[in-house]
Amino acid sequence: MRILTIAILTIGLALFAAESSAQNVTHGAEDYKVCAGCHGFKGEGNALVSAPALAAQEDWYLDRQITNFRDGIRGTSGDDQHGQAMALMTRGLTSDQMIADIVAYIGKLPAPLPDNTVSGDAVLGKTLYSTCSACHGANGEGNVALNSPSLTTTADWYQMRQLMLFKAGLRGAHAKDIYGQQMRPMAGILVDDAAIRNVISYINSLKK
Repeated sequence: MRILTIAILTIGLALFAAESSAQNVTHGAEDYKVCAGCHGFKGEGNALVSAPALAAQEDWYLDRQITNFRDGIRGTSGDDQHGQAMALMTRGLTSDQMIADIVAYIGKLPAPLPDNTVSGDAVLGKTLYSTCSACHGANGEGNVALNSPSLTTTADWYQMRQLMLFKAGLRGAHAKDIYGQQMRPMAGILVDDAAIRNVISYINSLKK
């Protein structure tokens, strides 16, 4: 009898731990209200305040980037005003559970199809993209095994800004930003703004 009681208690504790660590969409919806002021109530983004869409992004990528902002791994440079603003907003996320809940809620939102706003030479961009495809996929679909997010679901203006930040050393410079550090030399291959526009124009052509 005693053994049975211990077994029941053990199972109960395990179930409680699993439940407490599970993503809570209801809590996430409540916490997301702060994010909605910039990113939109449907996670659609807002170019006017330089806030990218969140709804179509992979949950593992969102979790990592929000955590990086909160932990001072991203958005620390004085020349990255938008990153600094985001880092400030994430200070209220006092636990990993809060981030997990918000990401779970975002995952329930309808994925928007971003408009194309960057123009360039897609033919030249295709050649440049051959380097990107090794991680992000031939069709910009991303690769979770390589920690590379999809590119076709991200607004082109946001991609351009991030590539410029990587090139300038304003993103991916932190020692704990492992994947950002990998991205920096890749962005360096794009010699100027025209090259960035060209590769983004090609990525735009991959969108369905």
